[in-house]
Amino acid sequence: MKALNKDIPNDALYKAMEDFIDYLLVEKGLAANTAVSYRFDLYAFADFLRKRKAQMPNKDSIIDYLYMLKKEGKSAATLARHMASVKAFCHFLAQEGRLVPDPTINLETPKLDKLFPHVMTQEQVTSLLSLPPNGTPTGLRDRAMLEVLYASGLRVSELLSLRKADINNDLGFLRCFGKGGKERIVPIGSKALGALQEYINGGLPLLLKSKNTPQLFVNSHGAKMTRQGFWKIIKKYGNTLGLDITPHTLRHSVATHLLENGADLRVVQEILGHEDITTTQIYTHLTRDRLRTVYDNYHPRAKARPKNNPLIDDADEDIFGPEQDEN
Repeated sequence: MKALNKDIPNDALYKAMEDFIDYLLVEKGLAANTAVSYRFDLYAFADFLRKRKAQMPNKDSIIDYLYMLKKEGKSAATLARHMASVKAFCHFLAQEGRLVPDPTINLETPKLDKLFPHVMTQEQVTSLLSLPPNGTPTGLRDRAMLEVLYASGLRVSELLSLRKADINNDLGFLRCFGKGGKERIVPIGSKALGALQEYINGGLPLLLKSKNTPQLFVNSHGAKMTRQGFWKIIKKYGNTLGLDITPHTLRHSVATHLLENGADLRVVQEILGHEDITTTQIYTHLTRDRLRTVYDNYHPRAKARPKNNPLIDDADEDIFGPEQDEN
């Protein structure tokens, strides 16, 4: 089948990439949005190879491609993402016997030099959550979306796919379906539950305009809220505060605030739906920086601590372990 109903060029390389996308969707159970991201990266790589009149990738062409992206000013995160897509594709071809040996073996991924996610302070989040007006259906909806997002750390796609039946008001949990359609149960607090009930009782019926839909969050026409629609909403409120906020900013902030307040790393992993705990560990760097800042600001003898003291720096590494890159 043609993955995601995509028309593809009549070319062996593109055909192999579509076979790989089908493999991700059918056998690995990846979400459609993730598969689209893989295709975007791989088609860019295929265009590069076609200009070189190459039929299949090799180690030199992969290195040249990454070098070209770097010259174009792409970020370390973008380079790492493209590299991950190309690696996964080459692994697939090697497993299928179409590309032997795998050219990405022993090929290092570009390091994400301290590329930490942007996180809001708890005070900034409080200010954000206070912005949506209570007196309008859209204001009640916006407040409910932001409260649920901050309470649960959901991905935006998970938030917008919620149905009314996914909320368990009595137990304080919601059910969502994450990457690959995996179900998980996430706790939410009383503030989010209260905002949800106000929206469901006072805002949702007016937005639906007699339409019957199981969707929880809808636009002003009663249709399911889109990612672009929610992005515009959160940008609007961020601009009011003078902050550059995206839906993922709140997800990052949830993880960091939980760890700052003593939550166990494994619990945060479960809440966020990370398959690998190394993905969650990026937030420990942020809390470590916060710990140092608070210590320096409030300990009576910390302000006299000499900067760049190798003894102190070594001690920090012994306590916390070496720096690790985000996955």
